[in-house]
Amino acid sequence: MAEVVPLSHAVERLVHDGDSVALEGFTHLIPFAAAHEIIRQGRRDLTLIRMTPDLVYDQMIGMGCARKLVFSWGGNPGVGSLHRFREAVQNHSLEIEEHSHAGMANAYVAGASGLPFAVLRGYLGTDLPGVTATIKPITCPFTGEELTAVPAINPDVGVIHAQRADRRGNVQLWGITGVQKEVVLAARDSLVTVEEVVDSLDPVPGAIVLPSWAVGYVSVAPGGSHPSYTQDYSARDNEFYSAWDDVSRDRETFLSWMQHHVMSAGRPA
Repeated sequence: MAEVVPLSHAVERLVHDGDSVALEGFTHLIPFAAAHEIIRQGRRDLTLIRMTPDLVYDQMIGMGCARKLVFSWGGNPGVGSLHRFREAVQNHSLEIEEHSHAGMANAYVAGASGLPFAVLRGYLGTDLPGVTATIKPITCPFTGEELTAVPAINPDVGVIHAQRADRRGNVQLWGITGVQKEVVLAARDSLVTVEEVVDSLDPVPGAIVLPSWAVGYVSVAPGGSHPSYTQDYSARDNEFYSAWDDVSRDRETFLSWMQHHVMSAGRPA
């Protein structure tokens, strides 16, 4: 059953140097508060997994948390490049494994389903199989059709943000839910940050409920998705995304910003 604990305690117990960690959230519910706590605790040599490593992973990569990145798209949405990510790749200090969105999503589903790999058509006709060793051809035993396979993603730790949990650790989220459910079910252990803990979870149209037995730790982190958003709780901070381009472009400016807004803070900037 899930334990409701302070965020710093959850990260200390769950995330260790060398772990594979997936912090997921697609446009919405991106777990910045958890990422900032991982940065503050100085975790190193992590394999970071994320379909869209936007600002949250630019910060973690820039602060030296990552050894490898498994991803399917990288950039500052609507703005441009991730400068800390770009510099790490150019300096050969970050190993990368690139997939398509469909490949990543299917790999999470395979991991959540207890399967060793996922099969899909999406890589055919692309250059990705030539640059990513974990994309392999496979022949359908029934039709002879040539397909591609990718290994299941089973992170050591899966991290997501959600709207709320009850006091028993059942988690409720709604809106753009991406692959959050699959990440939690695929991971060896999991952390869910939430806007609030309530006595009971009132029904919400289209909501997903992750039962307490499927969740490791729950931590209350109001505003924990900022600068992304949490439907019905907060709005996307578009100005932050625009400003990040200048902040992250110069390493010293980036380090100064992180020291002031993350390292010296107990909550997301």
